[in-house]
Amino acid sequence: MGWWISLENKRGKIYNTTPHSEGGVITLGGSNEATMSLTWNYSKYYYQYIDAEEGLRWINGKTAKETLERLITAKNILIDDPSDNYWAETPGNAGHALAVLVSWAKQHPKGIWRVS
Repeated sequence: MGWWISLENKRGKIYNTTPHSEGGVITLGGSNEATMSLTWNYSKYYYQYIDAEEGLRWINGKTAKETLERLITAKNILIDDPSDNYWAETPGNAGHALAVLVSWAKQHPKGIWRVS
């Protein structure tokens, strides 16, 4: 269980971004779309550092610009230091996923987050 997260324009088209291979579903050769599947295993960190009631879902429907400061703050606390095990419930894994979201938000500040 987890989330599908994407950054979209007003018409619902997913933005392109620099190629990445993060997330629970990895596309061979990476993906250049601002979308990923993210494990629920990191949720306790997102409830603690993003929003106590909504966790990562707090970004849903908001623009990247609206969420950028909070995402950066949480990423800096958790630190971008992923383990070799993507599924491990570690601050470094949670921070690494946020680093990816932060990079997308900086590239497309008018984008709208979709979290499902």
